Amino acid sequence: MDVLLVPGFWLDGASWQPVLPPIEAEGHTVHPLTLPGKESLDADRSGIGLRDHVEAAIAEVDRIGGRVALVGHSGGGAIIHAVVDARPDRVERAVYVDSGPLADGGVINDQLPAVGDEIPLPDWSVFEEEDLVDLDDDLRLRLRELAIPEPKGVAYDRQTLSNPARYSVPATVITCEWPSSALRELIENGHPYVAELARLEDYEIVDLPTGHWPQLTRPVELGQAIAEALR
Repeated sequence: MDVLLVPGFWLDGASWQPVLPPIEAEGHTVHPLTLPGKESLDADRSGIGLRDHVEAAIAEVDRIGGRVALVGHSGGGAIIHAVVDARPDRVERAVYVDSGPLADGGVINDQLPAVGDEIPLPDWSVFEEEDLVDLDDDLRLRLRELAIPEPKGVAYDRQTLSNPARYSVPATVITCEWPSSALRELIENGHPYVAELARLEDYEIVDLPTGHWPQLTRPVELGQAIAEALR
């Protein structure tokens, strides 16, 4: 199967590299995506918004042709959900890595500190303790080396969805910071954070206990979890 991998904030397509071997071992063809404004530290990020990233992912699905699986990490989860909304008949499964489907009108994170048109990787103090589990000093340095500022509009813009067929596309949530039991409790209580997920007709929640960047802290296990979801 063709698998499109959409990175989260501050990461490019190459950040998926440590995760790929278990997926490719299952015979899948992977397509790690570098989104507009994330090509390099010097790339122009002015005026780039969430919809620009969504349209780039849709264009890649159209380029690949046929049915695909989508994998989105963190903010990439909002992007792949919008692709599902645009191309529900083309998506075999959507896999959300420490993320979930963002509902129409929602924003990914408009609290992140911006500098002009971009959001550099913030100081570690901005993140919750759960984000940083297993991210030791060496991995923090590695993440800083990989980090490319995120276009501000991607974090601040509102999601735009319109197709109810998105709810029929199967999904897997690989949850890292929160145990699956906590997510299920939120769903049972009707919490708005998981309202869009709760509307899906077919979804599963899989535990991969670690911090918010499993491609750094547990890459092999993340690859295996994605491969299992695609079975």
